[in-house]
Amino acid sequence: MAYAGGTKGDIINVQPLRTIKEITDMIEALSMSPYTACRNVLLFKIGISTGLRIGDIVKLRISDVKGKSNFKIREGKTKKERTVHLNAIMADIADYTEGLESSQDYLFASRKGENHITTTQAYRVLTNAAALLGRYDVGTHTMRKTFGYHYYKRTRDILTLMNIFNHSDQSTTKRYIGITEEEVADTLKNFRLF
Repeated sequence: MAYAGGTKGDIINVQPLRTIKEITDMIEALSMSPYTACRNVLLFKIGISTGLRIGDIVKLRISDVKGKSNFKIREGKTKKERTVHLNAIMADIADYTEGLESSQDYLFASRKGENHITTTQAYRVLTNAAALLGRYDVGTHTMRKTFGYHYYKRTRDILTLMNIFNHSDQSTTKRYIGITEEEVADTLKNFRLF
């Protein structure tokens, strides 16, 4: 089981979104918030497109991403430097940041005060949207796992994914993105001895 990333004690089996339909359904559910839809959708798109942890995403500043195809970040948990690529979501970032003035402001500013949203707020945003879809296996790690799951499915490059996630072995990475159980199930689907 994985920590969902919300309040302490919220332990659920957080899963990646395995299909494009699941991803588009989640984007649609995130779009339903009357005041924060654009923010919530971009937060999600950055999460599933980069594989960054939520703690690093909420701390992003407009100047980190505006008009950039990539940027360097020192990840909060591992303290390792990593280049983050934004090519797939540059248009989304440009649309979101178009009316925003200061390049030093947080990309995901809180509506209360001058700070960024918290990881707990991000967790609530995601779980509330997921609940609209009848899903209770979504947390902040869902974004990172979704990135990893689809990256692996498209490339089969577990070594690069290990590097991106800063994992020390392949089995950790496969288990994290939910591939291990799926691969076992696929091998047993048509297994017969008679």
